[in-house]
Amino acid sequence: MQGLIIENIANLYKIENREQDKNKKNSTKEVYEAYARGKFKKEEITPVVGDFVEFEVTDEKNKKAVITQIEERKVYIKRPKMANITQLVLVVSSKDPKPDLLMLDKQLAFSEFLDLKACIVLNKIDLDDEKEFKSIKEIYEKIGYEVIETQANKKDIEEDSIEKLIKTLKGNINVLAGNSGVGKSTLINAIFKKELTQEGEISNRNKRGKNTTTSTKLYEIEENTYIADTPGFSTFSIEEIPSNKLAEYFKEFRNEIQNCEFASCTHIKEENCGIKQAIREEKISQDRYDRFCKIYEELKQKEDRKKW
Repeated sequence: MQGLIIENIANLYKIENREQDKNKKNSTKEVYEAYARGKFKKEEITPVVGDFVEFEVTDEKNKKAVITQIEERKVYIKRPKMANITQLVLVVSSKDPKPDLLMLDKQLAFSEFLDLKACIVLNKIDLDDEKEFKSIKEIYEKIGYEVIETQANKKDIEEDSIEKLIKTLKGNINVLAGNSGVGKSTLINAIFKKELTQEGEISNRNKRGKNTTTSTKLYEIEENTYIADTPGFSTFSIEEIPSNKLAEYFKEFRNEIQNCEFASCTHIKEENCGIKQAIREEKISQDRYDRFCKIYEELKQKEDRKKW
C-alpha cells in the first residue's frame, strides 16, 4: 500500500493511506501506525514527515503497519527533518516578539536554494501601533513575494485574511516557519476553525516566544493540501549554501550580479559591484543588503572553520 507520513514521534510513524477509496463520501482517511524496516538503518536513510512510502499492514484491526520502501524525495531538509515540501510559509510577528528579518532573509534564501515557493505572513499587525509592518510589507512585495497580513488573536483574525492564506496554500505541502511565539499554531487553529495545536505564550521578561510545538505534524486542509507546524526553525541554518553563491538566492540581486566588474565579486568589499550600484539607485533595500552581508559572514566563518 502507498501512503504519506504525516507524523513521527520517537520512530513511530503515522501514515495516511493514499489508496483509500476516494468515492466514499465523508470518509475519514485511514491512518496507520508503523515502524520502519531494519534495512533503512543499514542503508543510512530514515523516514521523515512528508515522505511518500510503501507499507505493509500487519494488523488491520488496530491499524498497525511496517514501512517497506521510501519513494525518491524531491526535496529534503535536515532541520526540522522533512521531505517533499513545496512551499515555505514564513511567519513574522510585528510585535512580541519583534520582527526577526535576519531570520526571514535566511529562510527566503533557503527557499530559493531549494527552488521552493515562499510566502510571508505578517502576524500581530494589531499590536503594531507604529505600523512598522507596512514598510516590511513594501520591501518584500517589491521583491516579488506575496505578503499576507493577519491579527494576533485568533478571534480577531479577519476571515478574508485566512481565506487568502488558504488559497495560497492550495495544492502544496506547506511548512509554517518562524521563531517561537510568532503565532504559527494560532494561524493553524484559525485555518481549521478549531483547536488543533497548542498555542504558545510570550515571556513577559524578554518578549520571546515559548515553543509549544514538540513534533512535526502534517495537517490536511483539503485534498492534496497540507500544512505543517514545526519545532525546528528557531535555530535555522543554511550551511548548505556556499557563501560565494548566496547572492544568487537573494531574488532581487540576480539581475544586478551581471553588472559586477569581476565574475568573482563577493558584493562585500568590491567597489565596482552591480549590487552596490543597484542600492544607490534604490533598486535594492539597504537594510536587506546589510542582512545579506551578515549572512555572508556567518557562512564564510563556518566554511573557514571547516578548513581547519
